[in-house]
Amino acid sequence: MTELTLPHQRHRAWHFIPGLALSAVITGAALWGGAVPAVAGAGFSALTLAILLGMVIGNTLYPRLHPRCDDGVLFAKQHLLRLGIILYGFRLTFSQIADVGVSGIAIDVLTLTSTFLLACLLGQKVFGLDKQTSWLIGAGSSICGAAAVLATEPVVKAGASKVTVAVATVVIFGTLAIFLYPAMYPLLAAWFSPETFGIYIGSTMHEVAQVVAAGHAVSPDAENTAVIAKMLRVMMLAPFLILLAARVKQLSPAGGGQKSKIAIPWFAVLFIAVAIVNSFHLLPEAAVSALIALDTVLLAMAMAALGLTTHVSALKKAGARPLLMALALFIWLIVGGGAINLAVHWLIA
Repeated sequence: MTELTLPHQRHRAWHFIPGLALSAVITGAALWGGAVPAVAGAGFSALTLAILLGMVIGNTLYPRLHPRCDDGVLFAKQHLLRLGIILYGFRLTFSQIADVGVSGIAIDVLTLTSTFLLACLLGQKVFGLDKQTSWLIGAGSSICGAAAVLATEPVVKAGASKVTVAVATVVIFGTLAIFLYPAMYPLLAAWFSPETFGIYIGSTMHEVAQVVAAGHAVSPDAENTAVIAKMLRVMMLAPFLILLAARVKQLSPAGGGQKSKIAIPWFAVLFIAVAIVNSFHLLPEAAVSALIALDTVLLAMAMAALGLTTHVSALKKAGARPLLMALALFIWLIVGGGAINLAVHWLIA
């Protein structure tokens, strides 16, 4: 029986190679572009470039390639994504929590919670968006940008077009923030020190790369605290996904009066486990660096695959409402997030 099934399995395995190869080529180009100083300085990470390149190819060449590439592209979009989120834990240690203190933790929790709840409210009640799109944009705005959108997708089971719309909002407003926050600092210097302004940046901006770019433009001290606050916010991704999975289950009860189990996103649990392991520095620094590099490749391949399966027509169909909602959240992050930062510092100082 085994001899009969192995040829079929090998045949199926070959089906993944063209799509994975295409995703890998796009990833290589994105990694090269992300290493260009001018591109990196503008806050465009390899992940952002991967989805943009994927979309270009997906709407030009890919329609002729998809019969051969679909299996591998789908594998990258689903399985490599989950592995990438797990390995993302090697970027974090729990000692980073101590560096920002109780005030930094409180600011991140309050900003994340208020932003996501506002997304749920505005998305469905004001802008008439479906739950999935509202959740995806809310996750990207409140936690860690494109990585949060990608991690949320398997929990809410959203389509590629909805995921890409959410990622697009992160790119647009996160890029704008890179230039806006440094311009705001001289006006807010009476209320913020460089260190506290860095926490403000890290607790309210979308992408890690964007946080680094904005913090660097202010000062080295602002950059350091911004990155730490952002990493702490990233660590909240796993508990967020578990709570969201419970909410999805609550809104989608099993038929026939039978109770079904909550679909626990195990990749999120493993993400926490990896961060715990990394906190004890059990692996050599060279091994951790290699795993982080591998993680960047895996996430970029997932982004490339997402771009390949996204059509411009689907984005046009989404209309202006997702963009307007993301704009509202962006304004809240700047104004409401700033108020949260000042209030917490005043109460705890």
